[in-house]
Amino acid sequence: MPEHLVIVGGGQAAVQVVQSVRQNGFDGNVTLIGEESDPPYQRPPLSKKYLAGALARERLYLKPESFYESRGVELLLGLRAMELELGRRRIRLNDDRTLSYDRLVLATGSRVRRTGLPGDELEGVHYVRTIGDIDAIAAGFRPGAKLVIVGAGYIGLEVAAVAIERGLDVTVLEAFGRVLARVVCAEVSGFFHSRHTEAGVRIVCSAKVAAFVGTDRVEAVETAAGHRFPCDLAIVGIGVLPNVELAQSAGLACDNGIRVDACARTDEPGVVAAGDCTNHPHPFVGRDIRLESVHNAIEQAKAAASSLTGTPREFADIPWFWSDQYDIKLQIAGLALEYDEVAIRGDMNERRFAAYYLLNGRPVAIDAVNSPRDFINGKKLLASRVRLSALEIADPAVDLSRRIKEP
Repeated sequence: MPEHLVIVGGGQAAVQVVQSVRQNGFDGNVTLIGEESDPPYQRPPLSKKYLAGALARERLYLKPESFYESRGVELLLGLRAMELELGRRRIRLNDDRTLSYDRLVLATGSRVRRTGLPGDELEGVHYVRTIGDIDAIAAGFRPGAKLVIVGAGYIGLEVAAVAIERGLDVTVLEAFGRVLARVVCAEVSGFFHSRHTEAGVRIVCSAKVAAFVGTDRVEAVETAAGHRFPCDLAIVGIGVLPNVELAQSAGLACDNGIRVDACARTDEPGVVAAGDCTNHPHPFVGRDIRLESVHNAIEQAKAAASSLTGTPREFADIPWFWSDQYDIKLQIAGLALEYDEVAIRGDMNERRFAAYYLLNGRPVAIDAVNSPRDFINGKKLLASRVRLSALEIADPAVDLSRRIKEP
């Protein structure tokens, strides 16, 4: 009897597992369980081109229907895995159906972090995670409408850029003292703050939100200092949480994500996990970490598929991310978790530059703004672990590509 592979999750990692296990020769049955009624789709464009109306819904889909048909994949959409019994190797769904498996992939992803504040459930208060979320937000995007965005991270600023270009009156409230405070240095933060204010976005930092005000529908956002910002709709972007409940209740090790090794294996034989839901060791960072990125989902899913098909390989790629705001493409490589110097290469006034983060004379991360060359060179510099001074990096006469080749 053919083996049965069950994949819990309907995102980027889940689709990559399907593709990779088939490429690796797995010829058993495959079932993919997704909570949403749509087939697996891309999430990054939701707060960018899809919200702007520049990308059709069907173009979000990661693969056409024929992809799943040709690979013998059964799609169970609009269903949730409610219980995992590791000993019996079976999963109970929310329609009371029970599926048995021989091998299991947990690609459960993440969910938005909710504020839990008074008025959070009012009509007109939105979060950004699904196609349905964006469709609901877009319905209120009309010129002149007052929008308050809670959180000046990537999601918040991406939505702000689309909204201001659509003619909305946009205010961004940020609890920290500057935008993108948790992910970029002060110089890059200041650059994005200026770009948004030039476009007409009002940014208020050190503004801790206390409540959403309204009777049936949100009418204002109130801060802990007592300031009220009137709005027709509010959008919250304060991060995500890993979906670990299924794994945790089954007894799998979890700690800010499902714990896996460098080959995406959990502590249960035949069970792997990949994507936003995992906490895994990363050699570049030097510690366990949970990453929220398309690149991580794809590469970790490949490692998971290799483990499932008997050829384990470690996933150790340098993390990278991106964000699109107005005419700015920000490309990030590495993680600026700890650094003692920042070197700016290029001209910030020309909106083409890169910020290199150094720790003990070695680049550990790079933010490239409209500079794909710096992004490419930066990734190679990080991988080669060369030592460079901040002065060398900032000097345009120094060819960084030549330094990459040095031993």
